[in-house]
Amino acid sequence: MPYQLQDINRGLRTDPAGYLARCDHAYQGRIEAAVDQILARMKDSPIVLLSGPSGSGKTTTAMKLEQELERRGVNSHTISMDNYYKTLNRKTAPRTPEGDIDYESPKLLDLDLLDETFTRLSRGDWVVVPKYEFARQMRNDSRGTFLKLDKNEIAIFEGIHALNDDIAGRHPEATGLYISARSNVLEGEEMRFKATWMRISRRAVRDYNFRGTDLLETLLMWYNVRRGEKTYISPFKNRANIVIDSSLPYEPSVFAHYAAALGEAVDQIPRDNPRHQEFHDLVDAFRYFEPVDLDLVPPESLIREFIGGGSYSY
Repeated sequence: MPYQLQDINRGLRTDPAGYLARCDHAYQGRIEAAVDQILARMKDSPIVLLSGPSGSGKTTTAMKLEQELERRGVNSHTISMDNYYKTLNRKTAPRTPEGDIDYESPKLLDLDLLDETFTRLSRGDWVVVPKYEFARQMRNDSRGTFLKLDKNEIAIFEGIHALNDDIAGRHPEATGLYISARSNVLEGEEMRFKATWMRISRRAVRDYNFRGTDLLETLLMWYNVRRGEKTYISPFKNRANIVIDSSLPYEPSVFAHYAAALGEAVDQIPRDNPRHQEFHDLVDAFRYFEPVDLDLVPPESLIREFIGGGSYSY
């Protein structure tokens, strides 16, 4: 359901702290509703498969789900599916149409090991969760951790490919959860900010702040990221038993603080880039939003995953 620009700006002008708190409280309500469904399906499987495209807030959402489950007396463990990447073999790695390694492809994952892991955990057996070292692009099983699920425990496997046929398709009994920023911002009927712009803003700011990736580099790779989403992620979202909209009405006002830096990066993008005009439209759209003091963003807000200063450890 779209947000209305007038409502956002009114809330930020009249009671910014209260408005942000109400938005985050509404998101917590989505978490609680998701946990209701997870617990209702727990008799079928202790495995939750959490998928969503880049910038959807999967990591914070997984933590919030874990927090709410434990509040209700259910022990939970969140496992990043990134640890199930295979050691990269450049000779056999899948390629994009341009000939580059397709880092968005699920074929880079050890699908058989994931299958075995879900089966063994569901039986109450011990497994070793591997550790992937991105700096060396290799899996180091010697740094893996042991995991076993007791009767009142859940494992949340979080990753962009969690609902793929080769993962969720082998375990339809698992609870599938799809998360993405899904609400546009309208002014009347006029589009002012697309939900996908929330995700690119999140990713660009996060990678700039915490991953040493400059804004231009993130913007230039967005075309391939979106192509990967349409090929490997979106086609499987209908497998989800639960869908969570991770958008927050106030986030364009938060990311507006980075508009100048984003604008400088956008000005360097070649005109033949398929996203050239869209990026210019994105930066221009920030002018519609009432500014907000970043210090007012609650420490437990999902947006803190991207701007820092939050209460969760990533």
